[in-house]
Amino acid sequence: MATYAKVRRMRLREGLSISEIARRTSLSRNTIKAWLREPGRSEMKYRREPVAKKLDAHVDWLRRALEADARRPRKERRTALRLFAQLQAEGFTGSYSRVTAAIRSWR
Repeated sequence: MATYAKVRRMRLREGLSISEIARRTSLSRNTIKAWLREPGRSEMKYRREPVAKKLDAHVDWLRRALEADARRPRKERRTALRLFAQLQAEGFTGSYSRVTAAIRSWR
């Protein structure tokens, strides 16, 4: 949204040409023309539907495992790789990077 407002400001207030705006913003001239044709638009029209993630079904188990590990001595805690292996045994088909990203956000 900030880029959209910036493009409109460059054209309307500063009076720059479409080519100059394209050079400064690294956007296509066609994109700039389309944005300028739509007066008064306040936000982008892109909408993504929420998608169920593979990890959502296993989030509760993973949180409980992390809470249990927090009470263990450091040497006895499970690594993300071991948690991932246990998740796979539970039926998780997602990737290791999704598991590590979730663990990183909670720790």
